[in-house]
Order: sequence, then C-alpha cells, then structure tokens
Amino acid sequence: MKNITYIIAGTLLILIAACSSLDQYPLNGPSSDTYLTNESELKEALYEIYDANSYEGPNSTRMAHNIVLDALSDIGFERNSSGIPAFVLGNANPNNTYSRDMWKSAYVVISRCNYLLTNMHRAENNVNPKTYGEIAAQARVVRAYTYITLTELWGDVPLVTTMINLSESIMPRTPKSEVCDFILKELDEAAAVLPDDYAGTGQVSASTALALKARAALYNKRWDVAIQAAKAVMDMGVHELHNDFAELFMYAGAGSKEILWSFQYLKSAKKVHGTCRNFGSRNGQGHSNKVPSQSLVDAYQCTDGKDIDKSSLYDPKKPFENRDPRMAYTLALPGSIFMGYQFETHKDSVNCWNYRGATPTRVKNEDATNAYATFTGYCWRKYVDPLDYANPVDSELNQIAIRYAEVLLIYAEAKIEANQIDESVSAAINEVRQRPTVNMPALPSGLNQSQLRSAVRKERLYEFAGEGLRLFDIRRWRIAEYAINGPFYGRVPKGYLQSAPQIDENGIPDYSNVPNKDEMRVVEVRKFVKEDDRDYLWPIPEREMSANPALVQNPGF
Repeated sequence: MKNITYIIAGTLLILIAACSSLDQYPLNGPSSDTYLTNESELKEALYEIYDANSYEGPNSTRMAHNIVLDALSDIGFERNSSGIPAFVLGNANPNNTYSRDMWKSAYVVISRCNYLLTNMHRAENNVNPKTYGEIAAQARVVRAYTYITLTELWGDVPLVTTMINLSESIMPRTPKSEVCDFILKELDEAAAVLPDDYAGTGQVSASTALALKARAALYNKRWDVAIQAAKAVMDMGVHELHNDFAELFMYAGAGSKEILWSFQYLKSAKKVHGTCRNFGSRNGQGHSNKVPSQSLVDAYQCTDGKDIDKSSLYDPKKPFENRDPRMAYTLALPGSIFMGYQFETHKDSVNCWNYRGATPTRVKNEDATNAYATFTGYCWRKYVDPLDYANPVDSELNQIAIRYAEVLLIYAEAKIEANQIDESVSAAINEVRQRPTVNMPALPSGLNQSQLRSAVRKERLYEFAGEGLRLFDIRRWRIAEYAINGPFYGRVPKGYLQSAPQIDENGIPDYSNVPNKDEMRVVEVRKFVKEDDRDYLWPIPEREMSANPALVQNPGF
C-alpha cells in the first residue's frame, strides 16, 4: 500500500534548465513571499523532496539511483550506452552524461530541501510544533542522505545548506571530512525529533536517520560512531529481519519491518520505473540491459558455509545446487523458472517451456537465441515481480534505500575494524546468515580480526547484491583496482566451468586455474585506472567546472 500522497506543487518545481546546478536552482525557486505559510504547503514541499530523492541518471527508466550503481562495480554490467560503461572501461571523463546528470539531480534534491528549510519559518506560528519539527527533520535526513551519495562518488563537494544567490554560487569544494561532520550532526539532531518509525509510509524516521548515520560513519572509518548509531537502531526494537528474503523485493514485502526507508512509486501519481524491463529476460519481454556477472554467481558459498573451491558439496556439473539460497533469490539462474518461462541460456537450448498459460507449451527460447539476450547468461531477480510482467515499464514497486540487515552488518564491520571483537559481532552476522529462508551455517567460533573481516565483506556481497552498495564497498575497502580490472565474465555459453575458481578473502573469484576458462564469455575487458587513485572518484562534470571556477577537478581527469 502506498501511504505517501504525491502532491505536485507547481510553484515548487525547482528544476535546473541551464548551465549549472549550483548557480541556477535558487533562480528557479518560488518567488511568492506567501508560500509555505501553513501545514498543507509545508507537506507539499516535503512531498516534492521525496518525489525527487530517487534521482537517476540517463536511460535508467526512473530506477532508483542506488539500484543502477551495481552496473558500475565488479558484479554488474550495463548494455546500453548511457555513460555507465565508461566508468569500468577506464574512459570516464568530465563530459560523461551519467556523472553529469547524477550530480545535477542530487543538487536538485538538496535545493528543494534548502528551500523548505530556509522558508518554512513563515508557517511556524500556524503549524503544530511537533509536526513542524518533524517536517524539518525529514528534509534534513534526505539532504544528509544525498550528501552521503555525493561524497562517496566525488569526494569533496560543495556543501550548500541554504538558498544562495548567483554571486554566492562560486564556491570551492568542501573537504569530505567536513561534509561528513555535517551529515552526522544533521542526522543526530533529526533523530532526536522524529518518531522511531513511520511504519512503511516511505517517510524517514529516527531509525532511518541513525541507520544513515551508521552508514556514513562506516564509509568514513569512524568506527565508534558507526557502532553507536547501529546499536541505537538495534536497541529500538522496532525493526527486524524479514523471514522471507525473496519477498523483501516484491510487492508483498513492501510493509516489512526490515525496511527502514524505501523510495516510493505510485502509478496514479505517474511515478513508475522500468526495473522489470531492465532486469527481465527476453522471453518475458524484458531487455536484460543490466545483468549480473559470473563472478557474483561463483562468490556465493555452498550450504556448508564454505567457498565453492573448498566445499565438497560443489559439483561443477551442477553448479547451482547446494548453494546459499540468496543466490537463487537474487539471480535468475539457468534451469530455473523466471518471468513465467523456463530460463535457459545454454546456446543449444533453442526452445523452452512457457508456463504462463494454463498448460505449459514449447516456444522459441529468446534467452538463448536473441542477440540482445543477457550477455552473461544470468539476470537479476530482485525487483522483478510477477505483478509487473504484463507491463514491465510501469512498475510501482518500491525500491529500498536502507534496511535492517545493513544495520547489523555495519555494526559487525565497525566492531571488527575497531578491534572490539566480542560475541555480538558473530551474533550480528549470524542473524543475517540465518534468517529462516536463508539458514546458512553460523560462523565458526574463535575467528580472528582478519577472518571476521573476510566474513563480513563476503556477507555484504551475498546479502546486498543488486541493491547498489557494491561500488561504495569495493572503493572504501581499496580493492576496486583489482576487483574491476580485467575480463568481465559471463557463463560458458554451451556448458559450465570444469572446476571451481579460487575464491579470495573478499569473495572475488580467480579463474586462472580453471581448465576451460577460455570458453567463458568475455563480455568486456575492463580497466580501472589506479594512478593518482583516479577511478576511486568520479570526475567533476565539465559543465559544473565551467560555471563555478572555484571547483578543482579530481586527480587524473
């Protein structure tokens, strides 16, 4: 059920139409001195903030921006020419359209937050103080979230917290550490005002604010802050893991207590997305534009809790058996039923079963014969709900921004990195591993810091694949330079690997020992430029550099 009503306030469409997102948004804001004088108008302004905060780059069919980001990491591939491939091919530059539009859209969100926070005082005497405070706090949380994303993509960014005029818009980048200080303070103060949870309404709450604080602190290596914030959410007692992992990413899971915040979509408000089309199979009328890698498939452990190169349960001839259930919940695997069809990408499987009708029928297998079928042999299964099959570009399935499993794993990772290792660390990881529909073995007791670090990194990969956290993880762990470099593999087109690849401490496969590795499909050869740490940050868009001479470009661009 959708509980946020989308109200389009014509006077609040703070859009950027000209050269710079920094110097234009104040000029296009409302001019009336009488707007934002009552509760209804404050809520209209807040809804406009929520409407924009799932910002996306070009050709994303309004998918939430975080869902798209896995295609810029080692576990995902983007087929369309939308500016995304440049980031994994070593070709990113300041004129990249995806980077440009992400920057622009993020500052649109920030401008809407700033407009509301700067001008809402006009309504202060006309609104219940509690409601007034909560509206302001929600805007501050969304703004802080947006700055988390900006700093993880670009590092230092201009910190804009009020409405500014043209002369004030020539400003330098604020050091990331200072932006982080601002984020943590904002989230702390917002959490003190907001209720613990808004119960599936799509509104940010105190638990959202504290969870985002934990994320920001983890990303910036402020371990004690991350521990404290994550533990505060855990101690609230209002969130818990959803028993059915697969259902979390379906309409049936929209009201789950695991979801701390999700981006809202609603057909009646004309806010929809095409994730089902982007992720879907060719048989199911999908385009398979964004697909997972063979390396992700091979990263998942066997049901004995061991990597596939160490487990006696792994059979190269039956590679999808005896594996962590999250693999099949996250990915459409050959031999499974996906979008109502037998999903088989072996190139000799020219026909397959159609299960959509009352009686199964044999049909041409587009997932093996179509030139634009999945290039890796796999599809993403998360966010592909049967209710969207009939119209895969018109989905109103909410997309998750942050959930309770992340809070648990943030807590565990921060404790590990702070070398505060106790029973609570394994307990947090095991809680995620052992939800009823996953039920992987508990971690062995007595693991040291290095072993626990490996465990939590792998757990984040298994748990959050397809949700857009991977890019930030491999960057902050400083492993992107080897995780991304080299061939991006799909499956063997007419078979399987003859043996398991070697899995390293981060869950990344090495195929050099596999006898038939040369039969694997090389989707593309990737390049990560590590000189000057270049590809650990995105280039500042040229349009922004031209409009704001105070900006300094990231090294290497």
